[in-house]
Amino acid sequence: MIYYDVTKTGSASHRSGLIRVGTRLRQELGGAAVPVVWSDRRRTFVAAGADVPVPLTPADWLLTAELFSEAERPGFWDFLRAKPCRRAAIFHDAIPLKLADITWPQSVARHPEYMKMLASFDRVWANSVASREDLLGWWRWIGLDATPPVDVLALGADFSGAARGRGRPAAGLPALLMVGILEPRKNQTFLLEVCAGLWGGGLEFDLHLVGRVNPHFGKPVLAAVRRWQKRWPGLHYHAAADDRLVEQLYGRVRAAVFPTIAEGCGLPLLEALWQGVPVVCSDLPVLRENADAGGCLCAAVNDPAAWSGALRRVLTEAAVWAQLQTEAVSRPLPVWSEAAAVLRRGLR
Repeated sequence: MIYYDVTKTGSASHRSGLIRVGTRLRQELGGAAVPVVWSDRRRTFVAAGADVPVPLTPADWLLTAELFSEAERPGFWDFLRAKPCRRAAIFHDAIPLKLADITWPQSVARHPEYMKMLASFDRVWANSVASREDLLGWWRWIGLDATPPVDVLALGADFSGAARGRGRPAAGLPALLMVGILEPRKNQTFLLEVCAGLWGGGLEFDLHLVGRVNPHFGKPVLAAVRRWQKRWPGLHYHAAADDRLVEQLYGRVRAAVFPTIAEGCGLPLLEALWQGVPVVCSDLPVLRENADAGGCLCAAVNDPAAWSGALRRVLTEAAVWAQLQTEAVSRPLPVWSEAAAVLRRGLR
């Protein structure tokens, strides 16, 4: 039996990348996995929607794609040490350790223990080669000798389960789309400055930003958005866009843009390509894991000239855009059903 941890994802109201992973895997695992949640009172997992402990046995698997710590789950260390069943986890990234000054304080406080807890699991899948190396490197750095195998799980590009798009933007003013929480790591402020330079130089286009605001670090980014909106009417901000609106926006834009300075996987890049939309992204090794197969232009991180040139090319050079769009719609992309199949085979 596979028991699937939905402690947070089962009740989340926002659509972060972590929630996307947890939700889509649950959907594709279907009846192969039983949803469970951690009970602080019982200090074990109970059936989702009921305060009844699940009958874990050594032959069972507990699979989790969530983040956790002893403070958030009292008794979780004892649960792991007791080994009531086999344990498997999906590791997302080490960003709270790398960028502690711009990461949610709760995440920074939790992450070292979370990554140490993962060493007590029987199997771990990382969402990228880069994340795998970060986890293994951190385990070595803290001196852990006994650690589980870590494989790479290709996350799905089919974010809503809809058929693959053809990426034909509507006629009229060209447009760009960026999907991601408003925060320094996603680098919207840099993107706005680059776009402002293009707008100021006479290039006409729309820019759509989609994402909630990071409550700790996002307010200055939102203020920059509001400030630029007063000057450039082509800037549009969608604070609470559901999947339907995001799909509609993908159908109207010329390219998706991701000037991020750090990622665990870069799921929005894959999701844009699934819609048949070319991508301009930061030249990060973790993004190149998916970008190098086609449909993407990579620009140096925080390099205004490189980004200005790349955006101008996709907005004004028809041949460049057509080649990227052809690559986007024709290249192979991973899907969530395949990710679920990998997990099912690995948890036998």
